[in-house]
Amino acid sequence: MNNSHVSPNRNRLYRDKDRALIGGVCAGIAEWMGLNLTALRVIVVVLAIPFTPVVLITYLALWILIQKRPRNLYRDDQEAQFWQEVRRSPSDSVGGLNRRFRELDDRLQRMERWLTSSEYRIDRELRD
Repeated sequence: MNNSHVSPNRNRLYRDKDRALIGGVCAGIAEWMGLNLTALRVIVVVLAIPFTPVVLITYLALWILIQKRPRNLYRDDQEAQFWQEVRRSPSDSVGGLNRRFRELDDRLQRMERWLTSSEYRIDRELRD
């Protein structure tokens, strides 16, 4: 079955081959969780010193199990930032959207009041 028309899941964890050093696992986790990529890599290296087999096996397993990030995952940086905020705190993102819709609704109501006011009719008749 051809799934080329289906958009990829933006909430899913993907390997990021564009910012990868080895397999893109750390880059994908950093992007998905909103962490600093360099800090995450340092943490992995520090943990690899005492726990080398565990870190290597985990990294290889994640490399195999996590899909590579699709090229068309986000349209632009603004959309990528939005989805990162949604993953970090979904309730804050929904609250922000509600606030934006309320602001738009208020603007629309002010426009409707102006267009239905007698002042608008008088201005329009004076122009004509």
